[in-house]
Amino acid sequence: MTRGGGARVTHFDKNDVEDVGLVKFDFLGLRTLTIIDRTLSMINASKGMNEEPLILENIPLDDSDTYKLMQSGDTTAIFQLESRGMKELIRKLGPDRFEDIIALVALFRPGPLQSGMVDDFIDRKKGRAKISYPHSEYQHHCLKQCLESTYGIILYQEQVMQIAQIMGGFTLGKADLLRRAMGKKDVVKMAEQRESFLTGAKRKGFTERLAANIFELMEKFAGYGFNKSHSAAYALIAYQTAWLKTHYPSEFMAASISSDMDNTDKVVSFIEECRHLNLVLLPPDINNGDFQFSVNDEKEILYGLGAIKGVGAGPVANIVDSRRDGGPFRDIFDFCDRVDYRKVNKRVLDALIRSGALDQISQGDINYRRATLLESSEEAIRLSEQNMHNKVSGISDIFGDSLTSKVGSKKFKNNLAVRSLQSKERLEGEKETLGLFLTGHPIDAYNHELASMCVTSISKVSGSNKIFSVAGLLVSIRIMKNRRGDNYAFLVLDDKTGRLEVSVYAEKYHAYKHLFIKDQVIVVRGSVSGDSFTGGLKIVAESIQSVYEARCANVKHIEIVIDNSKDNWVLQVENMLTEYRGGACPVVIDYRQSFGDAKLCLGANWNIKPHDDLLHKLRDSFGPDSVTIRYL
Repeated sequence: MTRGGGARVTHFDKNDVEDVGLVKFDFLGLRTLTIIDRTLSMINASKGMNEEPLILENIPLDDSDTYKLMQSGDTTAIFQLESRGMKELIRKLGPDRFEDIIALVALFRPGPLQSGMVDDFIDRKKGRAKISYPHSEYQHHCLKQCLESTYGIILYQEQVMQIAQIMGGFTLGKADLLRRAMGKKDVVKMAEQRESFLTGAKRKGFTERLAANIFELMEKFAGYGFNKSHSAAYALIAYQTAWLKTHYPSEFMAASISSDMDNTDKVVSFIEECRHLNLVLLPPDINNGDFQFSVNDEKEILYGLGAIKGVGAGPVANIVDSRRDGGPFRDIFDFCDRVDYRKVNKRVLDALIRSGALDQISQGDINYRRATLLESSEEAIRLSEQNMHNKVSGISDIFGDSLTSKVGSKKFKNNLAVRSLQSKERLEGEKETLGLFLTGHPIDAYNHELASMCVTSISKVSGSNKIFSVAGLLVSIRIMKNRRGDNYAFLVLDDKTGRLEVSVYAEKYHAYKHLFIKDQVIVVRGSVSGDSFTGGLKIVAESIQSVYEARCANVKHIEIVIDNSKDNWVLQVENMLTEYRGGACPVVIDYRQSFGDAKLCLGANWNIKPHDDLLHKLRDSFGPDSVTIRYL
């Protein structure tokens, strides 16, 4: 048929194509090939004039370090090998040669996994089971040549064809017809093929009993068999990506993150892998970063500006072009004056600020920098619009400087009334724009408290069947059902020193499920045991608390430090405490004057609920060190 005067188009399904004698081709577009190409470009760009460029086809397929990385299960970002189930299979199998990687791709499918073939394969490789060709009761030494690479197991369709040739005397074309009949479970054709196989085997001197049993095994495994040529092609790409990750981790991870910048969850998981690999990840920076992630001379990964939510390719291109033409940006007003405000508007600018991309062009500690930048962003945009209007109208500055830089910088320097951001606000801004916390960790705000509660850092958890209290950011939640249909959960906590999986079984699940909120800090008490999946440790939860609940259970009182320079402090304290009265936490005022200090214990009717919000308000009003929590 024709549409719109175009060429004629015909369409057949794959079965019709094969029936008329044509060949069906599948064309796959793999993102991984782009990752490999970008990785090689970064590697070769960093090489000196006299160094040979890296050619991937020349890498050895027996690199021991690459196999060590695979055996560890650290296969995040490696083609075909990064799912949780595949990582578990890799750890069990322990690949140490290229043939094992080919087998991994073929084995990790529902048929082999459910049939017991996978366990049999692993047991034979590990020496826990005897290798037979293919079965202990029905085997022949002539089959070793085609089954040795898979420890005697019929895993590939090509092996079925080879057995048909070796034992049944089939031609290659006839063996392929047998493979098709087995794959499609065509009963009529299978009966014909069986008879032909037995006849050929008898002619070659094999007993009918042996030939019949071998044929049945072929038929059984053909249902699970995988095309080895397909598996080998995937295995080669898997090995190449593993080799690059092993020997050039910075370039490989930068390319991997860049390939998935539109998927925040992927970006976050890859960045966590960078931290696991001890790679240095630099925050986004308008004076250094490009659209994609890149690697500098020190092998540090530069954050890609394109990965900041709410920015986009157009604004980033405008920023990079402006920086290339005019050099580094001096401050927010110089930045807004040189970029196109129609592309880098207020929304984009605020996203850049909250992500930390403008930190390097401002002064003060990090919380004050971002506060002043956010406070100045609207004025900077307004002045840049005015400056652009003046240029279009032919109005020039006789002093040769832009209105934006001259007026804006003065306002910026004199803007002393800005309230510094709280660390929590800064981190929330990073989470919104980057999908992760980059310059700190939410648990930092509670470190002193947690130490007073005898909470152990995750890196120091050890032993088995010991009881520990740990705290951490809840970064992952998996809810599952047991055989009775009851829910249970696996949580992953991160406290900056490490990560730990927490098992919450059904009897505890309902009591604590209200605390399963991602990116919240919780306190878990439980028994430590080995984790068969990671090879590390996990904790079985006995109790779970929010930080507030743990604080209430352990607090003795809070002390508020106030010096005599504060006016109307009594009224301020009264107003703040009133909203939180009715708790069990006593309040002590530590009043300090030049001639002496005094501690005032407020009456029980002023006992409060020590929420984070109240503590933040008190510290904002009376200083960051004005509140101390005393524990039992």
